[in-house]
Amino acid sequence: MSNTCCFQNEGGSPVGVAGGFLDRLNNSLRYGPAARIFNAGRRLIPSLALAVSLGLASSLASAASARAETVLLGLGDSLMAGYGLPAEESFTAQLEAALKAKGHDVRVANAGVSGDTTAGGLARLDWALAEKPDAAIVELGANDGMRGLAPEQLYSNLDAILTRFEKEGVPVLLAGMLAPPNYGKEYGDAFKAAYDRLSEKHDVVFYPFFLEGVAAERQMNQGDGIHPNKEGVAIIVERILPKVEELLGKVDG
Repeated sequence: MSNTCCFQNEGGSPVGVAGGFLDRLNNSLRYGPAARIFNAGRRLIPSLALAVSLGLASSLASAASARAETVLLGLGDSLMAGYGLPAEESFTAQLEAALKAKGHDVRVANAGVSGDTTAGGLARLDWALAEKPDAAIVELGANDGMRGLAPEQLYSNLDAILTRFEKEGVPVLLAGMLAPPNYGKEYGDAFKAAYDRLSEKHDVVFYPFFLEGVAAERQMNQGDGIHPNKEGVAIIVERILPKVEELLGKVDG
């Protein structure tokens, strides 16, 4: 064995050039830059794990918080959509503001379409349910009455809508409507009776006339005399609010 490789001391351990190299290698592994990087990595891993865990927990908490908000769907026609009004003055916007002022964490989703009949509301029910509502206000029928459609057709369409909401486990506030007087008393009575029958058949919160306190009041309506203005909508919201809170009680319960 060449004396440039290694020597042995009395204990038989290597000394000399090779021995010195092994000592330096050992010291480098224990105290050198590689060791410092390794040890820093060991200290960093728990910190990274903690950060990931905290980030995941924060995301889950945010998701839970977002879902804690109650989604109230407004399925209706132009009276729900806010025809002729800025978005912030519509029924859904004013109702949401009134509910939040009373401490309810609620988002009111506007699923109103101007000109819609009860048949139209039924036809787009799948689209409306994509909002995953916790509760719903059904305000339909004004256009059925304006067109003189058969009250039995009105009843059948609303019955199907309410049945679907029940199947989905969504509590409903049914807002009734009155027919225009020009179709006569018999038609008007049958029209009103359709809503009464629906309220008896289904487990709904019932508000008999959506335009109560506003219909035929010139100062509460727009120029057409049909659609409420900002002040008219405020009256509707004020009057229907207790029924809406009753509806939300079904969600919380």
